[in-house]
Amino acid sequence: MNAAAYTSKGASRDSVELPAELFDGTINMPVMHQAVKAYLANQRQGNAATKTRGFVIGGNQKPWKQKGTGRARQGSIRAPQWVGGGTVFGPTPRSYAQYVPRKVRALARKSAFNARARENAVIVIDAFDYDAPKTSQLLALLGVLGVADKKVLILTDGVNHNVYMSGRNLPRTHVMPYSDVSTYHLLWSDVVVIEASALGAAVNEQETGETGEDVEGERPARKASVKKAVKASAAKKTGRKTVAKKTVAKKSAAKKSAMKKGATKKSTAKKSAAKKTKRSAPKKGKK
Repeated sequence: MNAAAYTSKGASRDSVELPAELFDGTINMPVMHQAVKAYLANQRQGNAATKTRGFVIGGNQKPWKQKGTGRARQGSIRAPQWVGGGTVFGPTPRSYAQYVPRKVRALARKSAFNARARENAVIVIDAFDYDAPKTSQLLALLGVLGVADKKVLILTDGVNHNVYMSGRNLPRTHVMPYSDVSTYHLLWSDVVVIEASALGAAVNEQETGETGEDVEGERPARKASVKKAVKASAAKKTGRKTVAKKTVAKKSAAKKSAMKKGATKKSTAKKSAAKKTKRSAPKKGKK
């Protein structure tokens, strides 16, 4: 995929080929929907709260007696059917946070970039070399590019304070570092203006796997190291088990031999005692 390229003054130059690692034409609509939905849900604070009848002040006393008045029985003036009473099934503070896996987020952002590239809505700028914040300078650049009346997302290579301050007061313009961009911001914009050096950072992120995608060179090594560690721990455990089994077997054998020796000693003692009793017993003589 190619994108239109301009200088920092807005002068057109040859188109730039976008990095194939990021702009490969992949567009996954369900993943983008999931990422945008989670992003919007995570912006909610969830502070809505109501009071049930137990939290409303007052209402401890029965308004009138149970019988004899002809009126419907009531137990508290803070019951839900009373004006000023508690709320039933009202909202309580909660978290709307949704978790999206890292690889899914990376795929969604990649799909959003490809969607904008297919629409020819990606513009590459050489560099934003602003010495000081100047809103008129950035507005003039957007006018030269012909996107002043559109929703523009400007992605810089890292934090650029001057560019951020220049575009902060412009309507329909959002400035942020490339590393902070989300699927929501890409789909919100009509045009994406990227600094050329940020595309190099995008390629580096793809190669190092910082965006959550698999890296072909590093993945097997990690798996092999993990396997080795698991095998080593298993071997240690088995060695400990065998040593423990041997010690237990030795102890049990020693106990058995001791028991046998004790039994033999007891039997010999009994036999010797029986012999002594026989010897000491008087012999029956003939009258």
